[in-house]
Amino acid sequence: MSKKQAFLFIVLLGLVSLFADITYEGARSIVGPFMKTLGASAAVLGFAVGLGELIGYAFRLVSGVLSDVTRKYWLFTILGYVMNLLAVPMLAFAGNWQVALALILMERFGKALRTPARDTLLSFAAEEIGTGKSFGIHEALDQVGAILGPLSITFALAFGKGYRFCFFVLFIPALVALALLLTARIVFPSARTEKVKKDRFTDQNLGRTYWFYLLVVSMIAFGFADFPLIAYHMKNFEIAKDFLVPAVYSLAMAVDAVSALVFGYLFDKRGFSALLYPVLLSAFFPILSFSGYFPLIFAGTALWGIGMGAQESIMRAVVAKIVPQEKRGFAYGMFFTVYGVFWFLGSWILGILYDTNRLYLILVSFFSQLMAFALLFRFKRTAG
Repeated sequence: MSKKQAFLFIVLLGLVSLFADITYEGARSIVGPFMKTLGASAAVLGFAVGLGELIGYAFRLVSGVLSDVTRKYWLFTILGYVMNLLAVPMLAFAGNWQVALALILMERFGKALRTPARDTLLSFAAEEIGTGKSFGIHEALDQVGAILGPLSITFALAFGKGYRFCFFVLFIPALVALALLLTARIVFPSARTEKVKKDRFTDQNLGRTYWFYLLVVSMIAFGFADFPLIAYHMKNFEIAKDFLVPAVYSLAMAVDAVSALVFGYLFDKRGFSALLYPVLLSAFFPILSFSGYFPLIFAGTALWGIGMGAQESIMRAVVAKIVPQEKRGFAYGMFFTVYGVFWFLGSWILGILYDTNRLYLILVSFFSQLMAFALLFRFKRTAG
């Protein structure tokens, strides 16, 4: 593969992610209030989004191993995208929250199925033009879609369209994403097996440092209320017009993109200290996001976006610093599994607490993240 072909393939995969994010991030911005219209409680919603994230993270260990064993990277990528994208417009026909829940889980399962295989294909092409540059292009295009999706839903709702219409319209970017994926398949028809190169890292085995870090990750995931619950809260108390909910989510995605770049840069310069800032800042988001005033919710969502940006960038980068290269497959698989399990448990329990008294939710979310900050400070001192 030439550098020109590799660059074209990376851009095509980035465009696939852009239109895919328009599809499922657009849906994610309204799934909370939509589930409420179907009669779901906050506990049911917390269970739904939490279980979806559990599947979306934990199954990556399985799908990654299977794609490596079979070398069917394109099969897993295409099948995963089909499930991931087509589940969204099907929400337009959900007659009850049980059907909607099944489609939400189908969408997350599809993402889990295709992500390891897609990233493997991306890494092959990245070697031709530079890994950092390649993944940077892909992430940038991905976040553009994450911003445009909720914004498109904002305009649709502002012009008087309902939730079902919004889900149905998202079929268009889903089809564009699949068409671009097939184009990429033609440009890059086969994948090759790469040999793992040996290198030296901070920790040469999955010892106490790694497992202590997973404890920190689990506390962050547990206390980090998902946006659909924030959107549910806004709908429950009629704090803002419906079309403003996806607009707020779009803000979160924009902050997410910027914070990922900023804290990623700080991580390269200052190491583990860079994790302390976003964890401390985002700890305060539940106090603002579950208040009764829109300006405070707006500010809280920005803090939520800072936390997400850090989780999607430097939290994973830490693993590469403390685990040797030949053990990273298992290390990342365990990382995603632990993250997914505690995100699920946290989402479910926080949903139950919201139904009981939202003050309990705020306290549990805040102190869980504050405890994670304290443990992370100790981790920073021991890991360097």
